[in-house]
Amino acid sequence: MRPQQHIFPAMLLAGCGLAAAAPLVSRASSAADLILAIMPTSGSCDGAQFPNECRTASQASPFLIKSLSNFTVGEIAAMLALIGLESADMKFKHNVSPGRPGQGTSNMMSPNFVNEYAISIFGSSAVAGKSPDEVLALVTPDDYNFGSAPWFYQTKCGADVHSALKSGSDAGWAAYMGCIGVDPADAARLQYWNRAKTAFGL
Repeated sequence: MRPQQHIFPAMLLAGCGLAAAAPLVSRASSAADLILAIMPTSGSCDGAQFPNECRTASQASPFLIKSLSNFTVGEIAAMLALIGLESADMKFKHNVSPGRPGQGTSNMMSPNFVNEYAISIFGSSAVAGKSPDEVLALVTPDDYNFGSAPWFYQTKCGADVHSALKSGSDAGWAAYMGCIGVDPADAARLQYWNRAKTAFGL
């Protein structure tokens, strides 16, 4: 059995399918297929409320591969499950209900975290004097939008959460959701997590 690190990026960057990654992953033929298995409506942006924000699994996969390249399968599965739930299968980059100004990115971070994330990329001078929505606009291009979940995980979740999630266990998922500040047993979240576990063979 191969180590759990780096399987997700290797799928696309190496131009190979998943045969070499079995038995950890056995139900998809590319990174885009894995994303689609977790986010079942991400195959198309037809009918999206904000077409300019929507990304399909194929469009998002290169950016997700880049941002998730240094994580284990368990961590990748959990972050993709979170992204799927929070962005409605990558249909939204900003919060439309209740429409909180400045809340967004692929993992729908609150404005204070969006501000921190933007500063980590561009520096404090780039966000000074900007409205919450203007700051959000800095980090919604794909290169940054799909790096927000890993950034939050690395900077806001402690070593205990990282250690628990590396194996992709349900206890790790619960610890991760505790870091996010949401109920790990929420039915909608569990649907995404269960699909992610199935997709990655966890």
